[in-house]
Amino acid sequence: MSPVIRRNGEEFTVPSKYLLSILTALCIVLMLITFNADKINAGPLEGPINAFASVFMMPLQRGITTVGTKIKNTADRLSEISRLLDENERLKAKVDELTIENSKLQQDKYELIEFRELKELDDQYNFDTVAAKVVAKEPGKCKWYDSFIINKGEDDGLEVDMNILADGGLVGRIIKLGPDWAQVRTIIQDDNNVTGTVLSLKKNLNVSGNLKEYDYSGNITFSRFKDDKIALGDSVVTSSISEKYIPGVLIGNISGIENEPDNTKKGTITPAVDFEHLDIVLVVKNPKPFKQK
Repeated sequence: MSPVIRRNGEEFTVPSKYLLSILTALCIVLMLITFNADKINAGPLEGPINAFASVFMMPLQRGITTVGTKIKNTADRLSEISRLLDENERLKAKVDELTIENSKLQQDKYELIEFRELKELDDQYNFDTVAAKVVAKEPGKCKWYDSFIINKGEDDGLEVDMNILADGGLVGRIIKLGPDWAQVRTIIQDDNNVTGTVLSLKKNLNVSGNLKEYDYSGNITFSRFKDDKIALGDSVVTSSISEKYIPGVLIGNISGIENEPDNTKKGTITPAVDFEHLDIVLVVKNPKPFKQK
């Protein structure tokens, strides 16, 4: 757009070509003055030229120098900002890498601890076992691992009804399997029954899974116990007459007792296993006679 100049309340424009010609001529004059500064300084125009230079050229030069300096400083700052942004991205990538590495190390640490605990459990019961990792739980269920999948199967010598151990106690048994997987049904699942024995009394009772009770109190239930000497804290293990479970494996401890009309006892048992945080379990392949150390 051509520049607009006001004069006496009227507006008129200077055509772009004329303005360009004027600026070009001015630049040429300034260039000639610059190139011939030595000759001019020695000639008759020295005074006027120096006066012109001091009035017009010096402020212009200072302005150009100031603008150039600001542009250079701005360019330097932009360059530094760009470098810092690149460095920040590299550092963020390194932090992410270290975070992932640390997470893997933490996972390896906890898995090592779990394997050591399972080894101690294996030594305690003296069973032929194989360790397996929980890889999935039954979808659409509560947070408890009442039914889950492990990463070992027929190819590893596993069979249906083999018992599963963890946390020093009984988890459940295998109900289905494939070449490299097996499904485990736990003792907390509804309608799952285990014949147990109160260790201190050497008498049997029926242990039943109950997800509603477990979700409410963390306990499962027992019934049909016929001895008044049962007490809170008594240990309950799998019975020698159990059809599906190895004898002598810890189920849990008595946590509640009630009287029944037929003079038997019922109540609750706190399982030895934490069914919310199962990760690595032991599969009992060929149980030997129970031998507690």
